[in-house]
Amino acid sequence: MLTTTAPQPVASPELPAPRGPISTAVIDALRGGPAPRVDVTGADPYGEDVQLALHCCYELHYRGFDGVDDDLEWDPALLALRGGLERLFLGALRADVEPGDDVAAEVDALLVEPVGPDVVGVSHHLRRDGELWQLREYVAHRSIYHLKEADPQAWVIPRLCGPAKAALVTVEHDEYGGGDPDRMHARLFADMMRAVDLDDAYGHYVDAVPAETLAEVNLMSMCGLRRSLRGALVGQFAAVELTSSPGSERLVRAMRRLGCGPAAVAFYDEHVEADAVHEQIIRRGVLGPMLAAEPALAADVVFGVRAYLLLGDRLGDRLLDAWSRGESSLRRPLGERPAG
Repeated sequence: MLTTTAPQPVASPELPAPRGPISTAVIDALRGGPAPRVDVTGADPYGEDVQLALHCCYELHYRGFDGVDDDLEWDPALLALRGGLERLFLGALRADVEPGDDVAAEVDALLVEPVGPDVVGVSHHLRRDGELWQLREYVAHRSIYHLKEADPQAWVIPRLCGPAKAALVTVEHDEYGGGDPDRMHARLFADMMRAVDLDDAYGHYVDAVPAETLAEVNLMSMCGLRRSLRGALVGQFAAVELTSSPGSERLVRAMRRLGCGPAAVAFYDEHVEADAVHEQIIRRGVLGPMLAAEPALAADVVFGVRAYLLLGDRLGDRLLDAWSRGESSLRRPLGERPAG
């Protein structure tokens, strides 16, 4: 399918500022310095330093960084350090996530939408009484993933077989605009960013977002890049698709209440309908055939769902806690003075 929009030059983001000794070692190596030799023992697996270091290692598999040698994607020293960081992060997640293997029950729980005026959650807050500055901060947080939406999940395609692979590709095809580059979800998100006066450059807000934001995307990258975590990646993707439609509908209502125009609303409006369809494809087309072929993956699917929800709750708590005090949820506020 052809587009009437002229192709734009592909730009890689600049390297972010380090947040501790581990991310300093990684970023120095990416700048051409010595191989990173740093002990990660005792580091906070959810902390700023670890999560930024992981983000930088993973970003080499996406757009890379401006001025950084693309061949460092497979640098043995960086891969070794990334492996140590992954063991730290994955170990913390496995310790904090209750194990289980009942995928059907897990999916059923995802489909139960809490109701009532006192339901807690970022999209609930934004729909009810969120302010425009809070909505813009939320969009900045989400840009770390949505400007590369569906890319982490694409890595699981060659790790699946038969019907599960075909169904997952169907979902991914929609994520990439059904062949129309102007309808790619990442493109729609960039359009929304401009409509709410945010910079839509890929990776622009990495320095501004906290570890909680990076951790959500790092989970996707870690599971996508490891064949041993293919079940967890499908679980994470299922959790996104099965819970996205109601949340997107709340965000559409929030944006309209706040006076946002059609270009801002289009991204979440698209997800209200698309993800309702994707829910059925993921449940019946991906999970069912995959588990029939590889029943041992059930526990990993449940882990992927619960790990995603855990990290989402951590991020949501940070946003709502900061906003309740009238403070920015970002490490570097967007510019306008927070209300309160």
